[in-house]
Amino acid sequence: MAERLKGRGLLGEMAAEFAGTMILILFGTAVVAQVTAAGIGDHDSIAWAWGLGVTLGVYVAARVSGAHLNPAVTVALAAFKGFPWRKVLPYSLAQTAGAFTAALIVRLNYSEVLTAADPGLTIKTQGVFSTLPGNGTLPVGTWGAFRDQVIGTAILLLLVLAISDVRNSAPAANLAPFVVGLAVVAIGMAWGTNAGYAINPARDFGPRLASFLTGYETAWQDQYGRLYFWVPIVAPVIGGLIGAAVYQIMVARFLPAEEEPEAGRVPSRADYETA
Repeated sequence: MAERLKGRGLLGEMAAEFAGTMILILFGTAVVAQVTAAGIGDHDSIAWAWGLGVTLGVYVAARVSGAHLNPAVTVALAAFKGFPWRKVLPYSLAQTAGAFTAALIVRLNYSEVLTAADPGLTIKTQGVFSTLPGNGTLPVGTWGAFRDQVIGTAILLLLVLAISDVRNSAPAANLAPFVVGLAVVAIGMAWGTNAGYAINPARDFGPRLASFLTGYETAWQDQYGRLYFWVPIVAPVIGGLIGAAVYQIMVARFLPAEEEPEAGRVPSRADYETA
């Protein structure tokens, strides 16, 4: 099994991260475009589409790369689970490129609707592609959004590590992506007010760049005119490290010792059958 896994190569892992993140963002940004620009759906449909996007993206990439789909996940796994640090930057670049490509597709497909709803391509529809404090309307500032992203991503990483830990009461291997998706739905429903629950630097920066290159001149700013793009990059990385640390300190160290799969991978039934 070890030889089979080593044969993937970093290029294959990057391709899988690109594809999985692209699927995630295709569903996530498209549902926001549909709700914001066309008035079809509501916050619940946004939360569900993002969660299902995560589930489907993980199913696409899991066997090849582990389906991190999020630089905050990759950094946390490197810090606490032995994922190779040399792969962190390549994974993060692939994830961001996948998010960027997906956002371009959504921008093209919804161009008529977005232009009709917001001819000036302003803050009104900027949230289709990137997050804003208070979702662009509520009285939340930069540091309130920063705090929110730290907390939200900490919750995400704590849950991801718990769900994927074969020593814990993990779901059956083929259901783990679905449960991770449910976790994202729950975060969206409970933690979507203060900063739009980016909880993923690639998810925010890739689409933000795509929107800037296609006409959203204020893409790097928030509704107050302040430079904001760094918040959903820095805060999720910090939050992810905190969440992973909490899981390792409060749960993982008390679990019985058992052989774990390769760092950064989602375990599958085949791991147990061929180990």
